[in-house]
Amino acid sequence: MPWFKRSKKAKPTAATRPRSQVPEGLWVKCDGCREIIYSKELERNQQLCPKCGYHFRISAWERIDLLLDDESPRELFGRVSPIDPLKFKDSQPYKERLKRYQRKTGCRDAVVVVEGHLDELPVILAALEYSFMGGSMGSVVGEKITRAAEEATRRKRALIVVSASGGARMQEGALSLMQLAKISAALARLSDARLPYISILTDPTTGGVTASFAMLGDLNIAEPGALIGFAGPRVIEQTIGESLPEGFQRSEFLLQHGFLDLIVERSEMKATVARCLRHFLH
Repeated sequence: MPWFKRSKKAKPTAATRPRSQVPEGLWVKCDGCREIIYSKELERNQQLCPKCGYHFRISAWERIDLLLDDESPRELFGRVSPIDPLKFKDSQPYKERLKRYQRKTGCRDAVVVVEGHLDELPVILAALEYSFMGGSMGSVVGEKITRAAEEATRRKRALIVVSASGGARMQEGALSLMQLAKISAALARLSDARLPYISILTDPTTGGVTASFAMLGDLNIAEPGALIGFAGPRVIEQTIGESLPEGFQRSEFLLQHGFLDLIVERSEMKATVARCLRHFLH
């Protein structure tokens, strides 16, 4: 057969190319070292990169499981639900936004409060859920953390709050900002009762959360590399007209400048908090 009559095979296109049989979500790219990690290995390692130690964000319930001894700690104030007092609407009504995040996360709002035991020590633990509207602090977050502090005071227990938040929730306006003073007052009463409050700051902890309960701990502990601050670096640079130092607003920078007491890796967090609580309680 002459060469000009030979039929050429068409190159495979995206539509005709056989699809990969590798299941979605099997591999994860690390934001720290950019290496590809097997997702099961990441789960076994408490969501820490086995190559560089980068701390991936985890949910509120995963935080609770890592810190508490109890297999099923009792949730407190679980029926407290958000409302829409301002009838706020941006790209969609606030009510619809709340419903969407409730379906997505299984949480009524951006904080979970439980009672349980940390290395056999009775504690009240609150953990913010960053997947719920960026862990933003609205009236429900303020109410539940205030109640957590009051419950700890009433029952003579230590209080632990794990923060992961973009700050105050704009959809609730001044009602959100009021929570800063409300929580701070409850923490002052806890302090007057000579009960310990440990604040754990994770990536990110910013805005009104940083300006209130996140930095009011008897001990302020952060995970490595966590972004912690009030205004974002870009806003600060535009305001002061200067470049910021390398690592600005990361936990290592804050520890160096006296804003934190400790930086602790996730794998060591439970043991470290238990040791600190025993020091406070005895």
